[in-house]
Amino acid sequence: MTELNVNNRQLRADVEGDTPLLWVLREELQLTGTKYGCGVAQCGACTVHMDGVALRSCVMPASAVPATARIVTIEGLGQTRFKVVQEAWAELDVAQCGYCQPGMIMAAAALIAQTPDPSDDDIRSGITNICRCGTYPRVLAATKLAAQRLRGAGAQR
Repeated sequence: MTELNVNNRQLRADVEGDTPLLWVLREELQLTGTKYGCGVAQCGACTVHMDGVALRSCVMPASAVPATARIVTIEGLGQTRFKVVQEAWAELDVAQCGYCQPGMIMAAAALIAQTPDPSDDDIRSGITNICRCGTYPRVLAATKLAAQRLRGAGAQR
């Protein structure tokens, strides 16, 4: 039995310890927004946050995730201040086929959390996810827009 804190809910899944977190999220917890891409942590379609840090869930065994770790998936991101990243993505029509976009959004949110005013180079080196549609220019623009809005929101506090 694996116990996880996912999107601020304590959940249990009856899986083998070596089951990748991705499959626990998708198959056991029905959180299908996180996608399977390459299965070897290269493409980033499976990106989620663990304690605020981007993580490729396809290679993370569920047993390696501490019960106290806070996992956030694309479904839970809208409950955080980083919903602004999802809004920027929609506003700038970033997605084409959309398959990789949940992972891209999660990577962008984690980058902005660590680098609130990312440069183009920060974004290019910090978001290493692969998009076969070639949405990279719009990913860059949406990441900058979201970061700008988050900085503005912080200034109003």
